[in-house]
Amino acid sequence: MKKIVIASDHAGYSLKEYIKNFLNKKKIQINDVGANSKESVDYPDYAHKLSRVIKKNRNSLGVLICGSGQGMIMTANKHKNIRAALCYDAKSTKLSRLHNDANVITLGSRLVSKKNAIKYLNIFLKTKFEGGRHKKRIRKI
Repeated sequence: MKKIVIASDHAGYSLKEYIKNFLNKKKIQINDVGANSKESVDYPDYAHKLSRVIKKNRNSLGVLICGSGQGMIMTANKHKNIRAALCYDAKSTKLSRLHNDANVITLGSRLVSKKNAIKYLNIFLKTKFEGGRHKKRIRKI
């Protein structure tokens, strides 16, 4: 299993802690790069921080959480070799890995239930990149 780097802003903090608890129970190694409370912070700071860690450790996968997931995905995708995917259902999650080789899942804590967040995370972690015709497309990103 790959190492998981996780980050959130204040809006995603509770869901981040819930996900960390789930991953700890599965004995998956986690690197939490913040935020560390529900106190208001700026989401780009944490998306940048996570993206830099993923870029240095290419075998890692990332989990970013904010209120909608939109701010985190916009920020993370500014980084070379980061392919963040906003996952809002099982199919979008699976395809983000199969076809786009996403290495960061982005979740909206105000839009996704805890149960579904875990469901999507499991799909994200278990799904492998299909390669083939998709590989040349990834190189164009």
